[in-house]
Amino acid sequence: MLICCAQKLCGTNYPVSIAFIVVNEFCERFSYYGMKAVLTLYFIHYLNWDKDLSTAVYHAFSSLCYFTPLLGALIADSWLGKFKTIIYLSIVYVIGHVVKSVGAIPDVGDSTLHIALSMVGLVLIAFGTGGIKPCVAAFGGDQFDEENVKERTKFFSIFYMSINAGSVLSTIVTPILRGDVKCFGGDCYALAFGVPAALMVIALVVFISGSGLYKKSPPEGNVLVRVCKCIGFAIQNRWRNSKKSPKKSHWLDWAEEKYPKRLIQEIKMVFRVLVLYIPLPMFWALFDQQGSRWTLQATRMNMDFVMGVCFCVVKMLNALLILVFIPIFDMGIYPLIGLCRIKLTPLRKMAVGMILAAIAFCAATVVEINVIKTVVEPSPAKESLVQVYNLMDSDVTVQFPGHTVFSDPLKPNEVTSPQKNMSAFHLHFCLTIFDFCRFINTHTENINITVGTDEFYAAANYGISQNISVPRGEYNGVVCETNSNQYHIDLGLLDFGAFYTVILSKVGLTTIKMEDIQANNIHITWQIPQYVFLTAGEVMFSITGLEFSYSQAPASMKSVLQAGWLMTVAFGNVIVLIVAEGAGMEQWAEFLLFAGLLVAVSIIFSIMAYFYTYVDPDQLDKTFREDTDDEKVKSSDSKKKETVSLTDMPKQTKM
Repeated sequence: MLICCAQKLCGTNYPVSIAFIVVNEFCERFSYYGMKAVLTLYFIHYLNWDKDLSTAVYHAFSSLCYFTPLLGALIADSWLGKFKTIIYLSIVYVIGHVVKSVGAIPDVGDSTLHIALSMVGLVLIAFGTGGIKPCVAAFGGDQFDEENVKERTKFFSIFYMSINAGSVLSTIVTPILRGDVKCFGGDCYALAFGVPAALMVIALVVFISGSGLYKKSPPEGNVLVRVCKCIGFAIQNRWRNSKKSPKKSHWLDWAEEKYPKRLIQEIKMVFRVLVLYIPLPMFWALFDQQGSRWTLQATRMNMDFVMGVCFCVVKMLNALLILVFIPIFDMGIYPLIGLCRIKLTPLRKMAVGMILAAIAFCAATVVEINVIKTVVEPSPAKESLVQVYNLMDSDVTVQFPGHTVFSDPLKPNEVTSPQKNMSAFHLHFCLTIFDFCRFINTHTENINITVGTDEFYAAANYGISQNISVPRGEYNGVVCETNSNQYHIDLGLLDFGAFYTVILSKVGLTTIKMEDIQANNIHITWQIPQYVFLTAGEVMFSITGLEFSYSQAPASMKSVLQAGWLMTVAFGNVIVLIVAEGAGMEQWAEFLLFAGLLVAVSIIFSIMAYFYTYVDPDQLDKTFREDTDDEKVKSSDSKKKETVSLTDMPKQTKM
């Protein structure tokens, strides 16, 4: 039985209840993406993990977030119903955020405790966000009447826009909270994780506030158990009677002896869709690299924006483009294609979306090839980088027994160029959004140097200061103090990703600035084309797939099929984990491999989609309702006939 509500939004066919669902989704997505926006940097800079481990854990977490929807769907459809499942798992979600925030407080325990709390928090968040994912979308679809199919389709677009609106805002706010707000003597990760926790609390309160307006479908019983038993009986019965009995049109028809035809038909519907889902994880394997591989690519590029635009703009570019592209596609591109008499079915849209994502990774490959030209790679095992500075007034010849590394003499104040292979020590610098600087003091007195807000100390007589990261900028009038005097020097522009060595000479403290590692000279705006193609692919693939999963699912398995759709995302992250950890290839080659695989998969998917027949679950309800009514009429007629025949018989026979 459904608890219905007749209120509509402003005279439209949209129920008032969806406003609460959309706001809830906005806040929940702010919470999730806000936490995830700084997660890779948190692993690298706070937990001190390397980029491969950070990428692996990032994708493992993303994968878990999309495996757990199956658990949430089963709880909703079999036990608690969608409404209660969303509330209970949202509470688990909030607890996970709180634990994660506590783990980011430096004063709480040591590094081991920080890692433990972070992992526990991420697991709870994965169960919370994953558990409610299939329920919220399906619950929103349940609010519409059967005749409002167009409104329901538009709802999924609005629903997806709310997801990306939350993502945009969180991607702006949380990096600012992490970097610009200082707490505990460094970047404030605790605050960056705490604000998403507060937004999740708001999401829960908003959702509960609309309780009296929702249509609440009761759970259908243990759907999974019934489905598994039906499938098991069909297989068993077919195995026993395959030689004796005539062939069935479908292998599930062997369960007709024990299970109702309606259940068998619903399982067939679900299986047909799940088979279509098999190739889809490859799309998500590419899509989710925005937060890992593409982010790391961006940190090796020049981020010199005009008008104060910062690095976070590129990180939220996907969500911004979604908000622009959804109305463009819905009100412009799709109607124009319809005018050209091209039938763009949901599955065709998804196939085109996959091709666009492959093009995006071809663009990322071109960018990566140009980026690595200015980035020094780490040295192989058992090798290291040697770099020589000639601080003498005459030429110097450097020789290593058995090697011809420096064949020509070094002139005064000359430095050898870094070799292609260099130490991991320098690689760490190349992966930051700062430049690094150090000073060599050839003066006879100790010198203290102030560069912006950073302090350097170089001891007398060729002392070398520490390597310290300095924000990009022009540094003129830098103060240098000795015991007896104060000097001002001009360092000029210290650019992104560069490593500078500044030699302070003996004569009047003049400077020689060496650029040991070249600045990142590929501008980050070159990433925009790959984001444009990927976002266009997402609009055609993801939104369409979300609505397709709902429209092709029987009423008793709406959440289950939504979970099946979300699990394609989980398997996509597993693919990234396997390739990232096992392939061992250069990044540009890895991008190209993913693009090629997705093109191949899109061809396979297109062939499968060609043979797919669309179904109407509502028509299934009507069909079986009519069958039930016919059976009741037949049963009533047979009873009447039986009564008449008994009346016509003699009394003694009647006994």
